Amino acid sequence: MSHATTPVGTERKIVTELPGPKSQAMHERRKATVSHGLTQGFPVYIERAEGSILVDIDDNRLLDLGSGIAVTTVGHAVPAITDAVSRQVADFTHTCFMVTPYEEYIEVCEELAAITPGDHHKTSALFNSGAEAVENAVKIARLATGRDAIVVVDHAYHGRTNLTMALTAKNMPYKDRFGPFAPEVYRVPTSYPFRDGLSGPEAAQRAISAIESSVGAHNVAAILIEPIQGEGGFIVPADGFLPALSAWTKANGALFIADEIQSGFCRTGEWFAVDHEGVIPDIVTTAKGLAGGMPLAGVTGRAEIMNAVHEGGLGGTYGGNPVAAAASLATIKALRVGQMHLRAREIEQLMVPFLREVQASAPIVGDVRGRGAMIVIEFVVPGGKEPNAAATKAIIEYCTKRGVVVISCGTYGNCVRLLPALSISDEQLRDGLGVLAEAIRSI
Repeated sequence: MSHATTPVGTERKIVTELPGPKSQAMHERRKATVSHGLTQGFPVYIERAEGSILVDIDDNRLLDLGSGIAVTTVGHAVPAITDAVSRQVADFTHTCFMVTPYEEYIEVCEELAAITPGDHHKTSALFNSGAEAVENAVKIARLATGRDAIVVVDHAYHGRTNLTMALTAKNMPYKDRFGPFAPEVYRVPTSYPFRDGLSGPEAAQRAISAIESSVGAHNVAAILIEPIQGEGGFIVPADGFLPALSAWTKANGALFIADEIQSGFCRTGEWFAVDHEGVIPDIVTTAKGLAGGMPLAGVTGRAEIMNAVHEGGLGGTYGGNPVAAAASLATIKALRVGQMHLRAREIEQLMVPFLREVQASAPIVGDVRGRGAMIVIEFVVPGGKEPNAAATKAIIEYCTKRGVVVISCGTYGNCVRLLPALSISDEQLRDGLGVLAEAIRSI
């Protein structure tokens, strides 16, 4: 692997056909030793990155509008984060917090208590991945309430472990033939304004009626929901949906768990997506944007709930690793000092009007939605709302071959999601959107 030090720059630049010859050769190496069960994606192999620019091994410079699926929220190779990681690596890389603890873990928990919704007393536990955080949130909810049933919604994505596969809605590729799955998971309809046309209170009543009739309120440990659904298609529920579900949990002795793994850390224009409607969850799960690219996840909740777990009931060898914790502290500081939630709103104000103008002349665009720097385009067969996965695939390929990295999502595989770093410049964003518009008009 090269360690070239030439400047990365800020502009997209293509010097070979994509994928280039070195990437093609690397892809052949991959096929020989990497499981084919991993998504193949577009075989452009990255060597360096800075800000919103990825440099591949053929020296092409690509504009990143995916941020590693909402992970590098403050950008790639941010000096404050890389310096913090370097310092921590030089001090020590691991002791296991459960054996000989360290301050960095505590500091991350203090930050999570400060920035997550609500001013109540909170405690946290740190883990390695979003799925691990969700799984532990379910464990905590069941123990704290003495109940078993977990309610999730249509189009949900919560992970790939056995329990989180049960919580996830989409079968292929996440669940197909991997069962049997964990029991006592119940799925109810969600709010999907583009497809159901319901108001928030109407959609909430539909979900609540399903819970009460098919589960029983007294059996519910928690409702677990993404405030904006990620893999399901960046579905923003109608106003009033989330507050109604939260109120129902409080009235019925259940917990409200907000899965903020993709939507958290200023991504939507607030620190957390639930902040848009003033919902205060009992438990929040975090990952992705929490640590600027290092593997770290958190479960943060009301102290009386989190502390109900017996000693030793939570943990993991690598959970809250000191290097990841150092990266997290630097990331949170960068988000706070830079008021990145405000930048997310500016990005929305640039992206959404542009994309809606494209929509007006492109009948394959069914919907443009999202919040902040978490925006999606849903593609349909012209003349209706039938999902158009083929167009979506072609648009992503068009963009990637021209050096703009975008990602698909959606239960029907018919959405393109845009997750630019909050440090992206307006010029870079307009460049990427221009290529995306060309792709849409080419279909």
